[in-house]
Amino acid sequence: MSGIMEPAETGTALRSPERHGRTGLPQEQAGRDGSVRHILLDAALEVFTERGYTDAVLTEIAARCGLPMGSLFQHYGGKQGLYLALWEEFREEQERRTAATLAAARGSGTDDPVDLFVAGARAYLEGAWANRRLGRLFAEDDGPAGFDVLRRQWDRVWVRRNARLLEVDEKRRAGRVRVRVLTTVIGGAARELCDCADEGEAREIVDEVCGILTHLSTAPG
Repeated sequence: MSGIMEPAETGTALRSPERHGRTGLPQEQAGRDGSVRHILLDAALEVFTERGYTDAVLTEIAARCGLPMGSLFQHYGGKQGLYLALWEEFREEQERRTAATLAAARGSGTDDPVDLFVAGARAYLEGAWANRRLGRLFAEDDGPAGFDVLRRQWDRVWVRRNARLLEVDEKRRAGRVRVRVLTTVIGGAARELCDCADEGEAREIVDEVCGILTHLSTAPG
C-alpha cells in the first residue's frame, strides 16, 4: 500500500456508507457526529487489531466505546463499513502526507523525477510508521469480502502514478517492470515498518529503503 503521488481519482466497488466529516449538517451537529465517528473508529481499530476482522463482533465494539449499537449502524452500517472507513482514513492520510511533501519539494525548486519520487516514498514510509496500527491491520489477509479486489485496484492506481512521477514511458515493458518493482519495494518496506521495535529501527529501515529506491530508480544508460 503505497500511494506516493498526488491524491487519486479512483472509484471503488466497496465504500464506507459515510465519509466522515462530510455530512452537510449544521456545524455543531456535524461536530458531534464527527466525535461519535472518531470514537467508533478507535474502538473498531482496537477490536480488529486484537481479534482480526473475521472474529470481531459489533457488540464488543459498541461496548468498548460506550455507544449504542444504533449509533454504529447509523454512521457505518456495520462491520464492513467500519473497516472500510479505517482503510480510507489510512489511505487519505498517506496521500495528504506525500502530496504535501511533493508540493514542498517542488516549491523549493526540486524537479528531478527521481528526487521527487524518493522524497514522496520517504514521506509515505514515515507515515506507515506513524500509522503502524492501521498499517498492520491492512497487511493481514483478513478483511471483508471483496477487500482484496479493492486493494488490487488501488495498487494499480499507485503504480500508474509512480510511473507518471518518474516520467516512465508505460508503453515500454522495461519501464513498467521497473515501476512495479519500485512500488513493491515500498509496499514491502511499509509492512516491515509496522513491526519495528522502536523509532530508531524504523528510521534505519526508511533510510536504507530510500537508498535502494534511489539506485533502482535511475534508468540504465
